Amino acid sequence: MNMKVRIGSRGSVLAIKQTEIVMDAVKKQNPTIDFELVTITTTGDRILDKTLDKIGGKGLFIKELEQALLDGSIDIAVHSYKDIPYEETRGLPIVALSKRDSPYDALVLPEGSTEFGNSIPVGSSSLRRTIQFNRLYPEAQTKSIRGNVLTRLSKLDRGEYSALIIAQAGLNRLGLQNRISRVFTADEMIPSASQGILAVQGRQGEDYPYLRGFHNRESEIISGAERQFLKTLSGGCSSPVAAYAQLHGSEILLMGMYVDSSGNVETGKVSGGASKAEFLGESLAKQLKARTDDK
Repeated sequence: MNMKVRIGSRGSVLAIKQTEIVMDAVKKQNPTIDFELVTITTTGDRILDKTLDKIGGKGLFIKELEQALLDGSIDIAVHSYKDIPYEETRGLPIVALSKRDSPYDALVLPEGSTEFGNSIPVGSSSLRRTIQFNRLYPEAQTKSIRGNVLTRLSKLDRGEYSALIIAQAGLNRLGLQNRISRVFTADEMIPSASQGILAVQGRQGEDYPYLRGFHNRESEIISGAERQFLKTLSGGCSSPVAAYAQLHGSEILLMGMYVDSSGNVETGKVSGGASKAEFLGESLAKQLKARTDDK
């Protein structure tokens, strides 16, 4: 007998595509599961005329999905892990993580363009990207942009922006790799913590055996370091904080960026055993904060 699972997703094309990635991977290992896709509009999707830090941060992309989990109208929910605050909601644990897609940010130009001009601003949805982009291109103007990926691309191609900075993973998942002008290395632009990883959220006390084969242990380890870095700095969407960990065998290399309230920017790296992932995140965060405190 087939098992029915109601899976919640935001309603954007990218969010649905990401949820389909999870459904396809899980169903491949568990053919008797029948998924029912339930799309839900979140506060973050509705309020598009303000930057995220002005309306409450990234958690606004998950609140309604979490409510649907609590009231039982869905069984699991799929999120971009970077949208989930480091303090996870009580009773709604993350029960599986995907293998990481590209963690990097990409530059996208208007169709037919080969370089961006300084007369029109570059669109960025986060202060993290804006600060790092301005360090690479001090002469460029930047301007906030909201909306899903396709909406942002439409604004770009209409001439409202000279370029966009977007997560490469989202473009990959939408089959829009051809729009990428360049990919920023982590040394150029440290990614957002958990960028490129999909998270499946469930309810405490329930078992999800069908997700065991989907869950990626490497994503769990590197996210542990990255999210602990954020937690130690109390960094959310309103704080320009970046963290990126790589696993090399049993060793982790963690890069981080911290910007204090005065605008002082500090970046750094630490490495150590994978078993100490969270300790490394905390250690690097304290190092960078101490450097800004000394200025």
